Amino acid sequence: MHYTQNEKLTQITSNTLIVGVDIAKNKQVARAFDDRGFEFGKRISFSNDREGFETFLRWAAMHQENHHKTDMIVGMEPTGHYWLPL
Repeated sequence: MHYTQNEKLTQITSNTLIVGVDIAKNKQVARAFDDRGFEFGKRISFSNDREGFETFLRWAAMHQENHHKTDMIVGMEPTGHYWLPL
Protein backbone atom coordinates (compact mmCIF):
# COMPACT_ATOMS: atom_id res chain seq x y z
CA MET A 1 0.00 0.00 0.00
CA HIS A 2 1.32 3.37 -0.97
CA TYR A 3 -0.35 6.12 1.02
CA THR A 4 0.66 9.75 1.09
CA GLN A 5 1.69 11.22 4.43
CA ASN A 6 -1.70 12.95 4.78
CA GLU A 7 -3.58 9.73 3.99
CA LYS A 8 -1.58 7.93 6.67
CA LEU A 9 -2.35 10.62 9.25
CA THR A 10 -6.10 10.52 8.57
CA GLN A 11 -6.13 6.81 9.48
CA ILE A 12 -5.23 7.69 13.08
CA THR A 13 -8.14 8.82 15.25
CA SER A 14 -8.96 8.85 18.94
CA ASN A 15 -10.26 5.29 18.43
CA THR A 16 -6.90 4.02 17.18
CA LEU A 17 -4.40 1.98 19.16
CA ILE A 18 -0.93 2.62 17.73
CA VAL A 19 1.61 -0.16 18.20
CA GLY A 20 5.26 0.23 17.30
CA VAL A 21 7.42 -2.88 16.94
CA ASP A 22 11.22 -2.91 17.02
CA ILE A 23 12.35 -5.87 14.92
CA ALA A 24 15.40 -7.95 15.85
CA LYS A 25 16.82 -11.40 15.19
CA ASN A 26 15.58 -13.24 18.27
CA LYS A 27 13.25 -10.87 20.12
CA GLN A 28 10.86 -8.14 19.10
CA VAL A 29 9.85 -5.28 21.39
CA ALA A 30 6.48 -3.54 21.11
CA ARG A 31 4.93 -0.48 22.73
CA ALA A 32 1.34 0.78 22.56
CA PHE A 33 0.19 4.42 22.34
CA ASP A 34 -2.90 6.49 21.75
CA ASP A 35 -3.33 9.13 19.06
CA ARG A 36 -1.75 11.79 21.31
CA GLY A 37 1.37 9.76 22.06
CA PHE A 38 0.48 8.60 25.57
CA GLU A 39 1.95 5.17 26.25
CA PHE A 40 -0.28 2.37 27.51
CA GLY A 41 1.47 0.20 30.08
CA LYS A 42 4.89 -1.31 29.71
CA ARG A 43 6.56 -2.55 26.58
CA ILE A 44 6.48 -6.23 25.70
CA SER A 45 9.33 -8.40 24.44
CA PHE A 46 8.35 -11.44 22.42
CA SER A 47 10.18 -14.12 20.49
CA ASN A 48 10.41 -14.16 16.71
CA ASP A 49 8.24 -17.25 16.26
CA ARG A 50 4.59 -18.29 16.28
CA GLU A 51 4.39 -18.48 20.08
CA GLY A 52 5.89 -15.01 20.42
CA PHE A 53 3.57 -13.58 17.79
CA GLU A 54 0.54 -15.05 19.57
CA THR A 55 1.77 -13.46 22.82
CA PHE A 56 2.05 -10.14 21.00
CA LEU A 57 -1.49 -10.45 19.59
CA ARG A 58 -2.96 -11.15 23.04
CA TRP A 59 -1.05 -8.18 24.49
CA ALA A 60 -2.25 -5.84 21.72
CA ALA A 61 -5.86 -7.07 21.98
CA MET A 62 -5.77 -6.52 25.75
CA HIS A 63 -4.66 -2.90 25.28
CA GLN A 64 -7.25 -2.39 22.57
CA GLU A 65 -10.02 -3.64 24.86
CA ASN A 66 -8.80 -1.93 28.05
CA HIS A 67 -8.55 1.45 26.34
CA HIS A 68 -11.72 1.12 24.23
CA LYS A 69 -9.97 1.35 20.87
CA THR A 70 -11.86 0.05 17.84
CA ASP A 71 -8.93 0.30 15.41
CA MET A 72 -5.29 -0.68 15.56
CA ILE A 73 -2.29 0.31 13.47
CA VAL A 74 0.93 -1.68 13.84
CA GLY A 75 4.09 -0.08 12.50
CA MET A 76 7.55 -1.52 12.12
CA GLU A 77 10.68 -0.97 10.12
CA PRO A 78 11.65 -4.13 8.26
CA THR A 79 15.13 -5.07 9.45
CA GLY A 80 16.81 -7.49 7.09
CA HIS A 81 14.66 -10.60 6.84
CA TYR A 82 13.79 -10.77 10.55
CA TRP A 83 10.40 -9.13 10.06
CA LEU A 84 9.13 -11.87 7.73
CA PRO A 85 7.71 -14.16 10.46
CA LEU A 86 5.52 -11.28 11.66
